[in-house]
Amino acid sequence: MSAKIVLYGPREGMLEAYREVAPEGLDLDWVDSGLPLEEAAAQMQDTVAVLFGGGPITPDVAAKFPNLRLIQTTSAGTNHLDKTALGELGIKVANNGGGNAISVAEHTIALLVSTLRKFQLQFSAVQDRKWAGDIREKWFSQAQEIAGKTIGIVGLGRIGSRVARRLQGWECDIVYNDIIDIPKELEEELHLTRLSLDELLQTSDIVTLHVPLTTRAHHMMSDREFDLMKPTAILINACRGPVVDEAALIRAMQQEKIAAAGLDVTEIEPTPEDNPLLDMDNVLITPHYASFTQESGVRSRTFAVANAARVARGEEPESVVLPD
Repeated sequence: MSAKIVLYGPREGMLEAYREVAPEGLDLDWVDSGLPLEEAAAQMQDTVAVLFGGGPITPDVAAKFPNLRLIQTTSAGTNHLDKTALGELGIKVANNGGGNAISVAEHTIALLVSTLRKFQLQFSAVQDRKWAGDIREKWFSQAQEIAGKTIGIVGLGRIGSRVARRLQGWECDIVYNDIIDIPKELEEELHLTRLSLDELLQTSDIVTLHVPLTTRAHHMMSDREFDLMKPTAILINACRGPVVDEAALIRAMQQEKIAAAGLDVTEIEPTPEDNPLLDMDNVLITPHYASFTQESGVRSRTFAVANAARVARGEEPESVVLPD
């Protein structure tokens, strides 16, 4: 392959990991995103696909790379890229093709169970050498089982569907909402019931979010939506922080409109130290690490390099994400 594929980012260290999963004969190199733009552009004249390594790729930057046809991420989210403006330059954006879906689905289940059972309080008490300490007095509500609960999945894509699959056998009812049609065969296989978003919020004991961050999804959970939820319900968010209006979530927690929340993402990351959610015993937060597993990394890199190689061969890439 004569067309170049470049890892564009601030760190060269990941280049070898990409080369390990690259097809034979693939020309893969690293360009430091910290270089002056003209110098980086000089190194990328023949580049047709960029593996997004954390360096800023704005439309102005991309316009300097004359042969660029694909920006390939290893994440599921692509909201950090201006897909409309890049598309006008003839550049497509692709995500990881579900490479992190298993890891995020597993993390979602862990958040769900941990939030219901108040694991963070139990871990802290034992580590602080207090054994159970005052856990019983601190619990906002008593520990709960998943069995018998109604779980509402918002977004039944690669991750949401895997969450549903992993909940089979937990003796719970699963409802879902999605803006696209889901095959009847999948609904029947996973025992799913489709509801409107309002119906899902009104009936679910646990609401878990698995939607991409688009204009439509921004703050899809705000005051109105929290008002619809049961006061005993919990919210799980392992997609993107701005899908939830965090100020509205704080109000909902303070006013006891919902019972608890398990979050892998926050609206600002890292979340400010004075975020009231950090002081709530009924809120569990992990630092946006749901996809961080060895297996997820290998799958995502393998897909990314293979997809970039398709473009280098003159083929169309897979898993292209369209503008909002």
